[in-house]
Amino acid sequence: MPILRILLAFLMLTHASLSFAASPTVDTVIARHIAARGGADAIAAIHNLVFEKGLYSEAGYTGEFAGDASMILARPYYKLVGYPGRSKEVMEGYNGAAWEWYADPGIVLWTTGAASQASRHFAGVEGPFVDYKAKGSTAEYLGEETIGDRPTYRVRLTMMDGYATDNFFDQKSYMLIASRHSAKIHAFGDAVTSETRFSDFRRIAGVLFPFRSSEVEIATGKELNAMQWGSITANRDVPDAWFSPPEFKRTPVQSFIEQLYGQREDPSAVMWTYRSYRRIHPGEDTSDAAQVAGYQSLKMGAEASAIALLEQNAKDYPTRANAAFGLGRAYATTGRKEDARREFQRALKVEPGHKRAINALAALDN
Repeated sequence: MPILRILLAFLMLTHASLSFAASPTVDTVIARHIAARGGADAIAAIHNLVFEKGLYSEAGYTGEFAGDASMILARPYYKLVGYPGRSKEVMEGYNGAAWEWYADPGIVLWTTGAASQASRHFAGVEGPFVDYKAKGSTAEYLGEETIGDRPTYRVRLTMMDGYATDNFFDQKSYMLIASRHSAKIHAFGDAVTSETRFSDFRRIAGVLFPFRSSEVEIATGKELNAMQWGSITANRDVPDAWFSPPEFKRTPVQSFIEQLYGQREDPSAVMWTYRSYRRIHPGEDTSDAAQVAGYQSLKMGAEASAIALLEQNAKDYPTRANAAFGLGRAYATTGRKEDARREFQRALKVEPGHKRAINALAALDN
């Protein structure tokens, strides 16, 4: 009997040690991941990264990022999507606050909410796992899962603002090969659970980086977008000023748009500015400006201001199909389905064949 008890105890200890070996701690996985990339010292030696010649693909997208995308990351937390002097349409940046620059109509908008989150969450060169605790993040080991045919360790990283991603580390290489999260793909609509897959790892300044990423919708398996970088270089001469919005002299209407947007949390202030501008500039066409400000305010969640502004714009320009469409989009976003239908139908009466109104009506019935 003593021999049997000793044997049973030995088997239990062996099973426990095997279970421990098969289930590493979250900090072990992250430490091995950092080592696999090249090590903490090599990562710390990178001060900035310049991503260039990016080929971005997304259904229906044909903008400049479709062939010559650029992105710059720099310490301590800077990010720039685009390249000063090269980007002709839009740039987005984070320099402690998030901003967007649009060449047409020529405005800079400081963003909050989901737009700001998208800019700041992965700003900086080292990635979210290096010193994650000091950044206010928490990490939780969730077990094993197979991605494609590759066994992985699944780790949930929750950042200090509550944003969470499930990350999948290859059990052999310890490289991050996929990340899963739920978010809106575009400004409006329901959140979509998607998985971004990383591949084509190459060593830059001694550290591995993925040159390709592909985002796939979990429910359907449909590829939502993909990016293939042509080159990534480290420790370039990158001025800090690049991460702030471009400076330019604004026209009165450009200032008008930014003022409307800047007061978006106060509907009364928005309408005061709108009416004052139109009184001072009675002959100026303000329809497009109001639509831009209303749309961007709606993106930031300032629904009351957006609807008040777009309702007045539709009244002031009753023969503009785009004015009716813009108001209909605001109604649809806030759940006022029948009001949205009325405005989309009105846009089609003004301009039969208005494509966005046709598509919006179809979306209402889906």
